[in-house]
Amino acid sequence: MLDPNGEQVGKVRDVVIQNRSGNRAPRVKGLVVELFALRRIFFPMERVHSIDAHQVIISGLVNTVRFRVREREVLVVDDLFDRTVTRPGASQPETIFDVAIKRNRARDWMLAEVALREAGRRPFQRGHVTIVDWSEVPDFIENPAVRDAEQQAMRLSDLKAADVARELHDMDPTLRAAVVQAMDDDRLAEALEELPEDEQVDVIASLDTERAADVLEEMDPDDAADLIAELDSEMAESILERMEPDDARDVRTLLSYDAATAGGLMNPEPVVLNVDATVADALAAVRRPEITPAMAALAFICRPPMDTPTGRYLGAVHIQRLLREPPSALVAGLIDPDITPLTPQSNIAQVSRYFATYDLVCAPVVDAERRLIGAVTVDDVLDHILPTDWRGVQLDRLDTEVNDG
Repeated sequence: MLDPNGEQVGKVRDVVIQNRSGNRAPRVKGLVVELFALRRIFFPMERVHSIDAHQVIISGLVNTVRFRVREREVLVVDDLFDRTVTRPGASQPETIFDVAIKRNRARDWMLAEVALREAGRRPFQRGHVTIVDWSEVPDFIENPAVRDAEQQAMRLSDLKAADVARELHDMDPTLRAAVVQAMDDDRLAEALEELPEDEQVDVIASLDTERAADVLEEMDPDDAADLIAELDSEMAESILERMEPDDARDVRTLLSYDAATAGGLMNPEPVVLNVDATVADALAAVRRPEITPAMAALAFICRPPMDTPTGRYLGAVHIQRLLREPPSALVAGLIDPDITPLTPQSNIAQVSRYFATYDLVCAPVVDAERRLIGAVTVDDVLDHILPTDWRGVQLDRLDTEVNDG
């Protein structure tokens, strides 16, 4: 292994691969590299610049923490070579002699082909070699035992939601089911929001109704509504009946709108302020940890009541404007008159043009009585205009974690 300057870093001793669900090719996570001090480390494939028969060229820094294989990871040389397998239709058992890896269109390295030869031959004895697609070799990567679900859940608790979703996305279904059961409701809710819809449904369907209701209560109402809309109607109603009344009401309200309208896209819990609120009050409100960055971009000024549907909507204030004003100033005097609210019937095309025209990341939604009923953020819009499988594609490309042992 050479760095960009041609200096030798170490020698490649093995390849780390990871089994994945959904009949997808196992991912090549990285290389096991032996440094000159005889320490073996992990080097991620994302930092491999090129590979040929004689050398591997890398970029970036080298993490010198000693390598230890993780759950669900398999070493090609140590674990796969010489393993005996029986292919459907084969006349006799075979052993794994070699494997081939290649890059896919997303520039990720995957296991591609497996070289097999007759079982029973000595390791270096010549013999006929058969090269087959990885999918033709049954269970050559053993399914992981569900023996440390709680330990896995504890490890995931330290990751960002998108990284947790990626881990769940790649897990063997049996292990994923056990880990999901061991996760805290709030962490599972955050991860669900980052998973493809079909996998969200699979996870929720695997939970008992009471637990599913608890998890959905932790999700943003618009995300929870999108997920419930994908469930069987009987299951959806059963879950809604077990949710807290306020949470269930918000979800039912969103479900009453077409999913591709501002009413279906909106979050019914925006930042709402009274007319006598100060800049200090507004900044404290947008600073709450449950408020997303996009939702925090605008604070909405309304007459009481402050919960949606509010009293009369008066206008919106940009957080950038709040940061430039003294803490004692009244936010009602800082309203941007150019922000025209959406109606719940505004379709996805109208909402998209609205964000492009006004260069906003958050927009108010008001009803016919000019009451604020929610806010749409740009990420809600992107969720609906991107291809339906975009989350799965994105998760397949997010495997950038360095194996730190």
